[in-house]
Amino acid sequence: MYEHFFQCPYCWEEISMLMDPSVSKQTYVEDCEVCCNPVEITPQFQDNELVAFEAVDIEQ
Repeated sequence: MYEHFFQCPYCWEEISMLMDPSVSKQTYVEDCEVCCNPVEITPQFQDNELVAFEAVDIEQ
């Protein structure tokens, strides 16, 4: 597993997320562990290294 730290697009708190680098590109939604709002996560891995990451609000 790969741990990545980033800011929540709602509350701006730093949170961490564990991601599976065996899947090269994925998109999923997880709730922020601080404010509980849904965040769309899009990580991209190449050779088990994180090469791109996006965390955006889903504008509910």
